[in-house]
Amino acid sequence: MTGVPAGPAGPLSDSPEQWRVTATSVPFSGPKTGVRTDEVVMPDGGTTGRDYQTHPGSVAVLALDEAGRVLVLKQYRHPVRHRLWELPAGLLDVPGENPLHAAQRELYEEAHVKAEDWHVLTDVYTSPGGSDEAVRIFLARELSAAEGERYEALEEEADMELARVPLPTLVRGVLEGELHNGILALGVLALSAARAGGGVAGLRPADAPWPARPYSA
Repeated sequence: MTGVPAGPAGPLSDSPEQWRVTATSVPFSGPKTGVRTDEVVMPDGGTTGRDYQTHPGSVAVLALDEAGRVLVLKQYRHPVRHRLWELPAGLLDVPGENPLHAAQRELYEEAHVKAEDWHVLTDVYTSPGGSDEAVRIFLARELSAAEGERYEALEEEADMELARVPLPTLVRGVLEGELHNGILALGVLALSAARAGGGVAGLRPADAPWPARPYSA
């Protein structure tokens, strides 16, 4: 196509960059997230305000059993007035927390399941135009029931529905517009792509670096 520059010769990669901020304020700070306003210098020299949600980061787990089924949860989400099928997931509650440890905790708390085999499935910024939330999605396999008592679910988690659903069924639900949770959609499509390509053996190890949310080993 005339006028369209050729793509880069090597693999595509996002690149870190920091535009100059001349002023910042925090009009709201809650127990989990907040809102920040930055005055940012644009490439043409002008400045503009940017409002965005500040977020500690999250982890999610695509737990795949020996029958090829994915462990999913149905939970009420008030902002969208829907019950959504989702992957087990949760916040990085402690700054610098190891995301694998957080993922293992969420899988235990939400599904009372443990896994022996872990890989990083993919990393994503959920809504980079309006939030700094970063999410790491893990693939967990070799599942078994967790030891000890079940975690007591409270508040919106008290009536969650748990199911194990074949991966192709979830992929079809995403493509047909029946399943809307973004992390679920990304996870099942990423796993399907990995299986169609080099296989899950080519995924990153569970302790792979995560520049968006650096952590201690």
